[in-house]
Amino acid sequence: MPSNALLQVAGLTAHYGPIQALHGISLEVNPGELVAMVGANGAGKTTLLHTLSNVHKASGGQVIFDGREITRTAPHKIVQAGICHIPEGRQVFAPLSVEDNLLLGGFTQRKDKAWVAEEMEKIYQLFPILQEKRRQAAGTLSGGQQQMLAMGRALLGRPKLLLLDEPSMGLAPLLVAEIFRVVRELNEQGVTILLVEQNAKAALGIADRGYVLETGRVVLSADADELLADEAVQKAYLGH
Repeated sequence: MPSNALLQVAGLTAHYGPIQALHGISLEVNPGELVAMVGANGAGKTTLLHTLSNVHKASGGQVIFDGREITRTAPHKIVQAGICHIPEGRQVFAPLSVEDNLLLGGFTQRKDKAWVAEEMEKIYQLFPILQEKRRQAAGTLSGGQQQMLAMGRALLGRPKLLLLDEPSMGLAPLLVAEIFRVVRELNEQGVTILLVEQNAKAALGIADRGYVLETGRVVLSADADELLADEAVQKAYLGH
């Protein structure tokens, strides 16, 4: 089926042993979009991103990225193709310095030293605290600063698509607002983003479109404004 989507997912299934975690997920992310995938804890959001990155093997279905099928492509080749995944819990390299963590993100671009140096400067402008702490071990950063570092590291991979998993997890409300402001800013600069998030109000507040995931199934999809106004979504996820 022809599509201009950057990411096209059709009938994607995944299992943990005999337990089915994803039940025929279908979705699209168009170039330049910020798409939110919201749902309660245990809905399958993180499994979906792991399956898109092939960190977790798909049981069935198809993932097409930038016109090529990548369902069973090795994870490192998916990164090289332009998908950068910022996992839940940040997962920075704690003993390494902030700067070395960022440079690791640019490993696939290491031959283009001028671009890496220029992008490092942009990341330091975006997150001034990272420049201030660039010589410190990443493990000494606060949760919010580690999230900024994880985002900066992914940007150095020159992503065509950023998969962002629960960036607000464990952060104070003021930091959540700052992280989501940066996510929106990155999208406005042209980065295509699939944002997975339990904080439905914050995610849909910055997204173009959204999908609602329940027990491994997409149960709703619409423009973000429509989902925010939907009574069922309000009742289930927005505390109204």
